[in-house]
Amino acid sequence: MPSQSENFTIGVEEEYQIIHPATDELSSSSSSVLPIAQQSLGEKAQQELQLSQVEAATPICQTLEDVRAELIRMRREMLVAAQRRGKQLAAAGTHPFSHWKDQRVTPKERYQEIEDEYQQLAREAVFGCHVHIGLQDREMAIQVMNRARVWLAPILALSANSPFWLGEDTGYASFRTLMASRWPTAGQPHYFASFAEYQALLQALVATGSVEDSTRIYWDIRLSERFPTLEFRVADCCMTIDETMMIVGLVRALSQTCYEQAKRNGPLPQVRPELLRVANFRAARYGISHQLIDVVDQRSLPATVIIEKLLTTLRPVLEADNHWEEMAALVHEVVHTGNGAMRQRAVYQRNGRVQDVVDLLVTNFI
Repeated sequence: MPSQSENFTIGVEEEYQIIHPATDELSSSSSSVLPIAQQSLGEKAQQELQLSQVEAATPICQTLEDVRAELIRMRREMLVAAQRRGKQLAAAGTHPFSHWKDQRVTPKERYQEIEDEYQQLAREAVFGCHVHIGLQDREMAIQVMNRARVWLAPILALSANSPFWLGEDTGYASFRTLMASRWPTAGQPHYFASFAEYQALLQALVATGSVEDSTRIYWDIRLSERFPTLEFRVADCCMTIDETMMIVGLVRALSQTCYEQAKRNGPLPQVRPELLRVANFRAARYGISHQLIDVVDQRSLPATVIIEKLLTTLRPVLEADNHWEEMAALVHEVVHTGNGAMRQRAVYQRNGRVQDVVDLLVTNFI
């Protein structure tokens, strides 16, 4: 079971869409919404790259119960702040129809530098969920990252919540993933033999002017530069709190499981980066509605089989923490009723109105 030397604390960051209730479009209103939200949430209510985005972050949490309470609190307080400005909030990886040309980058030096460097990529708003797991030992964090990356695809598939872009069904469950993958430091990290090797690569990226600083590494899983955490960035912003809790519970249990495997010097799967890339593409393309790739055994299997294999792998630590029944129930609920992308499509297919999709997102926010 997880070592007492690490507490595996949890922090969650969610990026929300500000919605104009009359049009269901994105609204560039963060500068008016955030001051109200900060009265109750303080610095945990933050700016994001676009003025139509706001980010909320939990404090450091010790338990999943703490996380749920904080997610409820921060979603509620952010929504109250938006409503006081005549707006609504929604949680999804992309907005179903608002055009990126109508959005504005937040007038802050850091964000303006990002826009200057990345141009259109920085102007296209996408919304993620980032989960931080406390790992003080940076060397062990690298070993956990090496092992955890082989399981990111089913986690992405469960979270997939962005099928629409510019009013069209993209054919993807997580189009946010495809949008984000065009950034030069996005996607899956490769294997690192040590923390020193990881640091050397980051230093090379900075030295060559490839990134301004190491906080601009946007891999699906990375060592946080601001906190002693391993940060999982693979998930879409989830429609509901239950789905965010599902992702948080899986990510924490995965971190604990990989930590114990590394401590025991258990076998480390040697997986080609090309296979990891296509596995994540498959998860982004189909979500849980098709086959996913078992990157270790090198075969395609129904998504439900891969997801059950993930649950089986995590079951010992989930049972030890008395979270097995809760996490299994949350996962099976998504498998049964569909992930966010499937539910968005189901609403759209009733009347062919993308505005109905936004209404679904707004209704399920809290």
